[in-house]
Amino acid sequence: MIRVQDLSKSYGETRAVDGLSFEVRPGSVTGFLGPNGAGKTTTMRMILGLDRPTAGQALVNGTPYAELADPLRQVGALLDAHAVHGGRTARGHLLCLARSNGIPDRRVAEVLAQVGLAEVARKRVKGFSLGMRQRLGVAAALLGDPPVLLLDEPVNGLDPEGIRWIRTLLRGLAAEGRAVLVSSHLMSEMALTADHLVVIGRGRLLADASTADFIAEHGRPRLRVRAVDPEKLTRLLSGSELTAEPVADGAWEVTGVTGEEFARFAADHRVVLYEIAAQQDSLEEAFMRMTADSVEYRAVAA
Repeated sequence: MIRVQDLSKSYGETRAVDGLSFEVRPGSVTGFLGPNGAGKTTTMRMILGLDRPTAGQALVNGTPYAELADPLRQVGALLDAHAVHGGRTARGHLLCLARSNGIPDRRVAEVLAQVGLAEVARKRVKGFSLGMRQRLGVAAALLGDPPVLLLDEPVNGLDPEGIRWIRTLLRGLAAEGRAVLVSSHLMSEMALTADHLVVIGRGRLLADASTADFIAEHGRPRLRVRAVDPEKLTRLLSGSELTAEPVADGAWEVTGVTGEEFARFAADHRVVLYEIAAQQDSLEEAFMRMTADSVEYRAVAA
């Protein structure tokens, strides 16, 4: 597993990561979320020994990354898809990594086929698209067949087929018992991929919970209702103490009551409903509400 304990990182007066603690356990995909500038990449770099913590520590299976023997066999990582020499071929790049960690050459062909790059294995990386570079980065992460994986924005630049492939791959790796940490801003994809969420803002831990629990706690449950006579429903809601607001198609969103309570309320006032549906915020909506005070870069509406 990955264990982060009281991890901090300062750059002068700027506290990029501030007393962060969490665990990434085997057998699940952990989504690592936060607004831009929250400290996600800095944290992942400290886990991988690329940045030195100001305080605290990050351990992989109880050991600092820098002390791991044959690290590619222990941890697979993708932080920057462009961190490849453009003059090398895809095969050549992976061969260098494999031989530096005692990994058999045959493994290179296996991972290239796994990520869909077998046909371009001998082409130079400088001609690759961003999506192809991302696939190559995933191949490098998988090269040592590691039990722990860290991927920073792995779907960046991928087409819909590639995004679906990454989702299936990550869930499959977790099902094999690996610990998988994935950073992403694509909330809809995290909702489909992550079993657990670690959410940070301004370098501090904001949430550490299962995806379902996070949405339940920070989402906004509500009812969508429509009536046979929309005007009668409008008058009823406007004159009541219920929290309601109109939405499209003559429907209203009502909060603070259950479906049974609202159905009884409407029946008492002889309003005939033909739609009453319980709704819950998406992960994106729950995330936006939960991190509203942690956003550093906010555009001004036109």
